[in-house]
Amino acid sequence: MLAPGLFLQLLSPSSTGTLDTKVTQRPRYVVTAKEQKAKMDCVPIKGHSYVYWYHKKLEEALKFLVYLQNGEIIQKSEVINERFLAQCPQNSPCALEIQSTESGDAGLYFCASSEATVSNVSPS
Repeated sequence: MLAPGLFLQLLSPSSTGTLDTKVTQRPRYVVTAKEQKAKMDCVPIKGHSYVYWYHKKLEEALKFLVYLQNGEIIQKSEVINERFLAQCPQNSPCALEIQSTESGDAGLYFCASSEATVSNVSPS
């Protein structure tokens, strides 16, 4: 019997078409005990330079975690702190790593990618 652990689940978007038309996440599930590392990889759509990570807890709204452009963090939420590492190394999958998991980290994690993003625009 497994000891009680923290269950982190990844949600991979479904898509039809060629392999280059969807974001790929792995692994689909991560089960870890508290205070352990948990790493999730994301391969963005070919040609997309923006990668976004989100977290969804049961019965809570979807929360933005971080977005990167060409491997650099552009914007992050307060959740992305010393326990979280987000990176997109060149010629490697992007990754979201939790250095020391806590019970509040459980939920659905997923990434998305885009060719471009819209900056915040202030009304004139």
